[in-house]
Amino acid sequence: MEKKVRVRFAPSPTGGLHLGGVRTALFNYLFARQHNGTFILRVEDTDQTRFVAGAEEYIVSCLEWCGMMPDESPQNGGSFGPYRQSERKATYKQYADQLIADGYAYYAFDTPEELEAKRKEVPNFTYGQATRAGMRNSLTLPESEVAALLASQTPYAVRIKMPADELVSFTDLIRGHVSFDTNLVDDKVLLKADGMPTYHLAVVADDRAMEISHIFRGEEWLPSAPIHILLWRYLGWADEMPQWIHLPLILKPDGNGKLSKRDGDRLGFPVYAQNWTDPKTGDLTQGFKELGFMPEAFVNLLAMLGWNDGTDQELFTMTELINKFSVERISKAGAKFDFEKAKWYNHEWIKGADAGTLLPAVKAVFARQGITTGDDAGLEKVIDLIKDRCSLLTDFVQQGGYFFNVPAAYDLDAVKPKWTAEKATFFKAYSELISDAASPAELEEKFKDLAASHGFKPGELMLPFRIMLVGGKFGPGVFEIAIALGALESIQRIDKAMVAFGE
Repeated sequence: MEKKVRVRFAPSPTGGLHLGGVRTALFNYLFARQHNGTFILRVEDTDQTRFVAGAEEYIVSCLEWCGMMPDESPQNGGSFGPYRQSERKATYKQYADQLIADGYAYYAFDTPEELEAKRKEVPNFTYGQATRAGMRNSLTLPESEVAALLASQTPYAVRIKMPADELVSFTDLIRGHVSFDTNLVDDKVLLKADGMPTYHLAVVADDRAMEISHIFRGEEWLPSAPIHILLWRYLGWADEMPQWIHLPLILKPDGNGKLSKRDGDRLGFPVYAQNWTDPKTGDLTQGFKELGFMPEAFVNLLAMLGWNDGTDQELFTMTELINKFSVERISKAGAKFDFEKAKWYNHEWIKGADAGTLLPAVKAVFARQGITTGDDAGLEKVIDLIKDRCSLLTDFVQQGGYFFNVPAAYDLDAVKPKWTAEKATFFKAYSELISDAASPAELEEKFKDLAASHGFKPGELMLPFRIMLVGGKFGPGVFEIAIALGALESIQRIDKAMVAFGE
């Protein structure tokens, strides 16, 4: 019987959610939906020193914004809970004890001070085959002393005992056959002195308990794979081990190394899904959402970082991604992050969306700037007029704020050098014709006819007219703007601008 697909996104609640983390969640989600499986959110909060209040709620909010709500999570429990590792603490020690009893792990009584001294004494010190014999652990101490230390509740860690001269091999669904020499892997801590498991023990125990079928995680976890595979074997679960998929890194724009928050700060683009405020420092890090990305575009661009469907298609809905996604099409190589390309995706999604779909987000963008947009029908007309000019949702303010606020200033440098009394006369006459026009085409026809009767070419008058209405050299067709503003508003703006122009 084929194993039911169950996948998990397992972030640590330590801060903002990096776009690489969201992509991991996305690939899990697509795979689960394609195979009628289960998508799980498991919060890996065993490292209490790095725990950040509010981070879990933030992660859930990011997933919700992206349209990837889990089937099972701390907020939406199932029969495989708890879904926070800290709440599973009591389950881990039994596995550590089993590993010790079977000779696959040992007690390490070295104090933090002793370990620090050793690191200073030995350059690049690692606790493992070459050094464990010189440390204070149950492999070097007499059994009676170990028993006494345990009886007196002396703090200890449990470490895996990496075997010598073994080759740990597995099949990665992206990378194929992968092997590791155990001589090059140190004895990682499995259970800390506070009784909490490290990632290595907890991830194996929880993946087994939750019946995870496929593990999608970042390439940076590859060096840990031999530890995890050995734990699956040592605990007697080798036949239940999930399939492995180590995703390629998302790289800096120049391709040199993994993309980090510092790169985003340095180059001026976000790397977090949503705004994140550090509760300790109060520092705000901007996210893709608040910058003005549509969630559909964000998901689309993430999917294309390291995956394609084998065609030239670049724009995908979530449904299309679910239908076309395949692990075989995920690249082994890292994917460079290109912010200009990211904005292109967003621009295409904005252009393709109808005004009703864009309305709530655009209305919110205007509201944050203190701009009242009036009735929704009017705003939808404006959205249709300017959406092709917007790469970000926040661009709607610059591209369309003048529809709702009279320009406070004018680009006089573009008008004054060629402004004449004759042009002023033309616009005074044109003001009287505007209210009779019912469409942009009719308004343009009246404009051209009047220009000809005054001895002007239309091109000489178009820029002053635009600046009268919007304040600068931007916006859609000027006659579309005038119709959208309405005759009365257009006339009032012409009169106000004429004063500024010196008439």
